[in-house]
Parts: sequence; C-alpha cells; structure tokens
Amino acid sequence: MTTMVSDFERTMRKREARPEDLIKGQTGDWEIILGLEVHAQVTSNAKLFSASSTKFGAEQNTQVSFVDAAMPGMLPVINRYCVEQAVRTGLGLKAQINLRSVFDRKNYFYPDLPQGYQISQYKHPIVGEGEVVLDMKDGRTVIVGIERLHLEQDAGKSLHDQHPAMSFVDLNRSGVALMEIVSKPDMRSADEARAYVTKLRTILRYLGTCDGNMEEGSLRADVNVSVRKVGAPLGTRCEIKNVNSIRFIGQAIEYEARRQIEILEEGGKIDQETRLFDPKTGETRSMRSKEEAHDYRYFPDPDLLPLELLQDDVDAIRTSLPELPDEKKARLISDYGLSPYDATVLVSEGARADFFEAVAKGRDAKLAANWVTGDFFGALNREGHSIEDTPVTAKQLGELIDLISDGTISGRIAKQVFDSMYKTGRDPAKIVEDEGLQQVTDFGEIEAAIDAVIAANPDKVEQTKVKPQLAAWFVGQIMKSTSGKANPRVVNEILARKLGLSSEG
Repeated sequence: MTTMVSDFERTMRKREARPEDLIKGQTGDWEIILGLEVHAQVTSNAKLFSASSTKFGAEQNTQVSFVDAAMPGMLPVINRYCVEQAVRTGLGLKAQINLRSVFDRKNYFYPDLPQGYQISQYKHPIVGEGEVVLDMKDGRTVIVGIERLHLEQDAGKSLHDQHPAMSFVDLNRSGVALMEIVSKPDMRSADEARAYVTKLRTILRYLGTCDGNMEEGSLRADVNVSVRKVGAPLGTRCEIKNVNSIRFIGQAIEYEARRQIEILEEGGKIDQETRLFDPKTGETRSMRSKEEAHDYRYFPDPDLLPLELLQDDVDAIRTSLPELPDEKKARLISDYGLSPYDATVLVSEGARADFFEAVAKGRDAKLAANWVTGDFFGALNREGHSIEDTPVTAKQLGELIDLISDGTISGRIAKQVFDSMYKTGRDPAKIVEDEGLQQVTDFGEIEAAIDAVIAANPDKVEQTKVKPQLAAWFVGQIMKSTSGKANPRVVNEILARKLGLSSEG
C-alpha cells in the first residue's frame, strides 16, 4: 500500500459535480471525492522474487522458499514474466511505460512480513499515467485517470481464528507478485467506483495478467474517500483497506461518505486514518492512523539493480495484445449493428463476446444478440452456470436461430425448444422433430383456426372495427388454439383480410 498520490489537487480532473451524485446533508449538498488503489495478483506460476508456486488453496506454508521466508543471506531474483505482465497491463491501460524503474524497500513491521520490509516501487514505478473509460448505465462516459502502476510483493496472511490465545501465520502468499494500480481521484459516486473496478477487472482478464477472482483475494481494493461542499477545497480523506467485493466497495463508500458528512455537520473534523469495512454491519471502523510515505522510510533495495527495459521488448509486448473491451465494443457496433448497450453487455467478458460472434456468424446479428443476452444469459444466471460449462453450445444456439429464420418454428416455440435444449443438451432440430413442433404454414389450416375464433367471438369482431388494435387479441387466441405453431405472419395477413383491416395493422 502506498499513499494515494502526493497531491490530490494536482491529479484531480476538473469535473462538474452532477446533482444526482451529490449527497444532501443538514447544511446543504456534499460531493464525494474517490480514488482507488487496486491490488491485482499477477497471473504467474512463480512469485515475484522466487520460484515458489502461486497456486491457490495449497496447505499452509507449503509454498515458501528461503527467499520468501527471509532466511539470512537469501537474495531476491526478479521474475521476468511478472515484469512482462506489468508492462502488458500498462499498455492495456493506455499508460506510459517507464523504461527505467526502481525497486524500493518499504519498511514496516507485521508478523506476516518476514523481512520487516516489503519490496515495492515508490518514486520510479514501471508504469506511469493511463486511463480507464467507463460506460455508465445512464449512457454517460466517464474517464478515470490512472496515476501509476507499480510492482510489489505481497505479504503473508495472519490467521486469528485457529487458537483462542495465539495467531498463526501462513506465508504461502509471501512474495506473490502484485500490481498496485492507483487511480486519480476522478470518481464522484459509489456507482462510478463499482463501474471502475468492474471495467478494470475486465481489462485484466482480457489481457490475461490477473484472473480477477476477488473471492480468492486475487483482486482487492483500498478505497480513498473524502467529502466536501461543492466548490470547496478538498477534505481530509480516509482509506478503507482491502475491500474484496464490488458490492462491498459500493456499500463502504456510501457509509463512509455519510459518516464524514455527519461529523463535519456537527462541527467535528475528519482524522486521516485507515479504516476497515465490516460486511456484516455495513459499516467502516477505525484501524489505525493513516501513514504517509515518510513513515515507511523508502529507499532503493540494495539487493536489486534498477530495472531497465528495452523499447523493442515493450513494442513486442504491444503487438501481442489482444483486442481489448473498448475496441471490441466499437467493432461489434460497427460490424454487427448492435446497440451500445448490447455491445457493452457482450464485451464485459471475453468469453461472452466470443460466444456471441460464433452464434451471429452468417445470421441476423440483432436476433442473435437478443437470444444470447436474453434467454441464454438468463439461463446461465438462473442455473449458476458459466459460459465454459453451459449445456447449450454456440453451434446449437445458432441452429435454433436458423430454425426461426427459415420459418420452421415460431419465436414462441423457440423458447420452448431452448428450455428443452438447456435441460437435455439435445440439438434443436432433433427436439423439434421428436416433439412435432414444426410451425404451421398451411394457409388452409391456419384459415380454419381463424374462422373458428372469429365465429366464436362476434362481439369482438364488432369492437375491432372501431378499435383495430384489438386484432392483437385475435392473434393471441389463434396462436393459443394452434399451440403457438401457426406462422404469425400468415396469421396476421389472413386475419387482416377477414376483419377488413390493413395488413399492416
């Protein structure tokens, strides 16, 4: 953990406060100023300075080398792959890559920090300024600046619930490579903070530099919160440590902002401190007074030379980058004619976008998007499945859409077929054949069904002459009488003729 930035005023963008983002207090409107420090575990088989495994869930203290345990005479050796992953992340954040960076010792004592210091980066990080573009649900675009990204080693883990009188230490995480991604204080609401972490996690997953599993501790955030009256100088900020859920990030911000406002409106002052969020109570509580950089007595690590990169190596990493969410979204809108909303939903995970493109290839893209984002995603959420373990493949969903497009089944019957596909994993054509679900297109059969409904409802026929929109009732009755198999287009054409309506009505 580092201090957020050396000067909030210098790094803060001049954003006008939106009325929707202001919090109403007893003495007027208040504005929240937010910046996040996200700790992302580097996807790597080995730690930052040793060859120890990083596999999650191993038995305590089984993935610890002499370097990780800080045995005398042990020297750190930089993991080249972790450096490349940091550069890859910086490029994905459209950030400046610093060809020269320095590892420092950040001195503090804690039982799960064997050396008594953490190897980190301070004044000369590997990645400089970048940005993350947020697509908000209300259609706004918010740009959050990245102040820096630096590499550092993780500490171990203290376990306080194993013994009534003692704490235990697990050093499996000690030395694991972290990227600390420090935002500028550009966010103004809990919604923006949630959107920022969500988008950042998506970018990291696309790049393959962090798996983003917050429940496993691979991604966690320190949240810096301060409040001020609109147009007033910046207030004193508090840091909420190690929040490991996007939902909790939002809850912590909302509670902390109101806590600070209440103190200020009662004439008190905010103490700069580090706080913890308690998910059970939804409240933050004091942990310790907030440290500043000088408290850690940073100095260059004498065991590690400055890290110097070659521009050719950075360029080679740049050419290997995958298509990232913003570029993919623009392409889906351009190539498939999708709405910005549909494209945003689809690119939120790389696997989602890939699945959609496999379904949409050579087909009606809008119809494919409706099925993927609607029935398919709905089934995944309902059953707790991921795209990787879905019982319905992209090929099968594409074949279902083909059956709709060629008139074999109606859209209504397609939903019935999809449910059967999801439960059994069978191909749609087989289900349609076995269950006799083919769409009725025979004019004579459909006309007979229409005549029967009209004959049974003469009063509705008279009402439709006055209110043509009531023809929809007849359509519903006809589809019901044919078990949804009648071709809706044919139904509308014949019904309009028999009722003396325009075929377009």
